[in-house]
Amino acid sequence: MTGRQPGSGQERALAETRTLVAKIWDRHVIAPLAGGADLIAIDRIFLHERTGAAALNSLRAAGRPVADPSRVFCVMDHIVDTRPGRGDQTLMPGGQAFITETRAAAREQGITLFDVTDPDQGIVHVISPELGIVLPGCTLIAPDSHTCTQGAFGALAWGIGSSEAEHALATGTLRLKRPKTLRVSFNGALPEAVTPKDMILSLIARHGAGGGRGHAIEFAGEAITALDMEGRMTVCNMATEFSATTGMIAPDEKALAWVKGRRYAPSGELLERALEDWRGLASDAGARFDAEIAIDAATLEPMVSWGTSPEHSIGIGGVIPASAPARALEYMGLAAGQALVGMKIDAAFIGSCTNSRLPDLRRAAALLEGRHIAPGVKALCVPGSMAVKRAAEGEGLDRVFTAAGFEWRESGCSMCFYAGGESFPAGSRVISSTNRNFEGRQGPGIRTHIASPELVAASAIAGCIADPRQYMRPQRRS
Repeated sequence: MTGRQPGSGQERALAETRTLVAKIWDRHVIAPLAGGADLIAIDRIFLHERTGAAALNSLRAAGRPVADPSRVFCVMDHIVDTRPGRGDQTLMPGGQAFITETRAAAREQGITLFDVTDPDQGIVHVISPELGIVLPGCTLIAPDSHTCTQGAFGALAWGIGSSEAEHALATGTLRLKRPKTLRVSFNGALPEAVTPKDMILSLIARHGAGGGRGHAIEFAGEAITALDMEGRMTVCNMATEFSATTGMIAPDEKALAWVKGRRYAPSGELLERALEDWRGLASDAGARFDAEIAIDAATLEPMVSWGTSPEHSIGIGGVIPASAPARALEYMGLAAGQALVGMKIDAAFIGSCTNSRLPDLRRAAALLEGRHIAPGVKALCVPGSMAVKRAAEGEGLDRVFTAAGFEWRESGCSMCFYAGGESFPAGSRVISSTNRNFEGRQGPGIRTHIASPELVAASAIAGCIADPRQYMRPQRRS
């Protein structure tokens, strides 16, 4: 007995509508598998030195070559030293071996390598869009949970483990179950001084760190489409902090303009054909999602975390909730009902795959110009790529940061996470533009408050957690 078929034309149209996730997924299904999974074609794979050598060496030991080296890229970003004049040496014990072994394995397999001193080196999720490695409609994986950053271009991008990386390298495929779909709409316009970082922190704070579990998120709404590509990457970056499989945004003319002319993007007639195809990558009108969340963008304000999870975040004018977990309060040295504004800080960090792109640095520099950080505050700015660093220096942003008392570094993940290398003194309270504030994330006993680059800059000036709006200069009117 067959199932009921759609009757009217309207019913048939609804049955045929698909989400953006479904469109990309369906294009990449090689074959359905037992247990409800699909064999999915993987277009591009990105490795880094923290785990790249392990996957490549395991593949070699098994006698399996990389299926298509032209689709695989590798970068030194996670544990590289970011101090000027760096080489293979790192502050992480044994870290140099990760670099040298990954370099040797990548060269042996013939994959593209962005080495420590390469002019295109940088954080994987920064350089992939810069170089046009991620493209609308593609599948892209990397052994890093923030690979979802690249969903900002309408790509299906997600993080994997080392064993999955090995399988994908050998076969160009992965066995996956189709995720549920969740549309998160930020409707209306953002208030002045509210940033993409505040948008995603607000979502996680309102709906919990597990709110997106099992779902691929499509971000939508007027506030999303108004963002530049760097802002969209910030929002998608922290979909993993919402426990989502990935986060993505339908490609529009902003995304297509970004891709044009990038090194690994198509050109000529292929580009014209690709653009025509990419313009169709949007959820159909009437497409049904498994869940929906709508947020009024006008209700948002600058956000800052208080605890040990991104969901432990409040508006800058708020207080720590009475329901705050005791363990988080104890670790952070805080109390329920306490305000964060005025809380003394020891250090400030601007960087990471979340907030280290050129517009991030520009906005922070706009607050810092003509000002100096408070006495006793250690402050660092780590550009997300060497291309970002060069562009920032071309605009004189490096001079603004250094004049204000910040250290200006080479690109890399740096103090976004602690891997036994560089850190702040134990017990330090740090205001950081990174994506995670777990216990020990930036080093043993470090108390991390995550926020936008603007809030980090403002707090560094004040010497305590501060509202960035008090340091923002009036906009000039033409």
